[in-house]
Amino acid sequence: MPSLLEEHVRAPRGLGALREAPHQGAAGGSACGDVLRVAVRLDGATVAEAGFDSSGCAATGAAGSAVVELVEGAPLLDAARVTPEAVAHALGGLLPASRHAATLAADALHRALGAAAADGCARLAPDSDRTLVAMSGGVDSAVAARIALEAGHEVVAVTLELWADAENDGERSCCSPRAVFGARALAHSMGLPHLTLDLRERFRHEVVEDFLAEHAAGRTPNPCVRCNGLVRFDEMLRLAESLGAPRLATGHYARIASDGEGPLLESAADGSKDQSYMLSRLGPAELERLWFPLAERPKTEVREHARRAGLAVAEKPESQDLCFLAGVGQPAFFERHGAGRLPVAGTRGSGELVGTDGRVLGRHDGQERFTVGQRRGIGLAGPEALYVVAKDAASNRVTVGPRSALGATRVTVADAVLRRPGARVGSVKLRYHAEAVACRVEGDPGAGPHACLNLVLEEAADAVAPGQTACLMDGHRVLGAGLVARAE
Repeated sequence: MPSLLEEHVRAPRGLGALREAPHQGAAGGSACGDVLRVAVRLDGATVAEAGFDSSGCAATGAAGSAVVELVEGAPLLDAARVTPEAVAHALGGLLPASRHAATLAADALHRALGAAAADGCARLAPDSDRTLVAMSGGVDSAVAARIALEAGHEVVAVTLELWADAENDGERSCCSPRAVFGARALAHSMGLPHLTLDLRERFRHEVVEDFLAEHAAGRTPNPCVRCNGLVRFDEMLRLAESLGAPRLATGHYARIASDGEGPLLESAADGSKDQSYMLSRLGPAELERLWFPLAERPKTEVREHARRAGLAVAEKPESQDLCFLAGVGQPAFFERHGAGRLPVAGTRGSGELVGTDGRVLGRHDGQERFTVGQRRGIGLAGPEALYVVAKDAASNRVTVGPRSALGATRVTVADAVLRRPGARVGSVKLRYHAEAVACRVEGDPGAGPHACLNLVLEEAADAVAPGQTACLMDGHRVLGAGLVARAE
């Protein structure tokens, strides 16, 4: 009697099916020589049809056939739970030399399911107990998912793939293919269905291209604020709606409060971990559907919760880099991706370093490598520490001076949105880790979008960098946000 593996080799299920279908996923390549493509067609909440193609060893083709058999006709959320171990089991077990075939099959399947979900093809009936949880593979999002499970929710996990570059450190990037793989394994170890949204094209267009353009123009952007406001939450909330989930939970440290007029973002209980600044572009429509389970918890408690739950990521260190800079660094990234956008990238000694009196003090390798307030890396020695005071992209000139030259008492904010009247703004946060500075908004601007707002600070703020986000506050509540255009 032939083994299960031999049956799938002799009579593969779904071979060549859905070859032209739009929702496909591929895994494998030059490293192993085996390539597997899986395609799916969803009908509402069900995987109506699946197919595969493969090249390489017989075990890879058999794994593709096993995946088709496992998911065809199955509920979408059951298909989203399929692991490499489930594929290997469906083949009667695999020898160590062939186990990679099950991994390729599961990876290709999940890429196909993610493509269908991202395209809006999933349609599940609304369920008030269902929660979509954003999982990055780190401890914060894992504990957020665990808290939702402990509250009795039906939890579905989602991970975003935003950037793929062989030069990056995949372990340190929260949105790389390796991070997606780790987050999926973590979700499956918790018994959760997992979907991946491949948003690399949109992320490059909305975030990376803007990052390069802003630096070329002499500004210092905050890509995480832009990503949260334009890419991440928009796509995940759209998926939550398709999955019939009334809420999206994330591992961010922030709170949501109401002032009687609707929801507002509020600082987290643990001020050292507060991420409300990074989320300041989110509006009421998004906040009404969001849940931050870690809002009231300090980081130490989150890690202890992970230990008690036996989560493998309980001690995992936090990622400190921007996802597309992880392991690369900003200068190398500019030289690799800034062609045509940053003409001075890689041109040594191309710009002047000048003092506040206009006197040339030295040369630098490109103004995009500096930000206002920077002290290290200027390369000048003197009787007192020097800081970057201003940049001029047109002349590629960087002005440096003493710390006293950094103070600003008036800030112009562009592309601003107020969630409440400007008269209620009492302070502004001008950098992620900076303390809020007391201020008032000139005039009497009402709630809504504004091309420009003028802020008068009660005390001088150091290192106000054009391009950074200005988070407008009323106590601990976020009333709006914009981009620093000018500081005086």
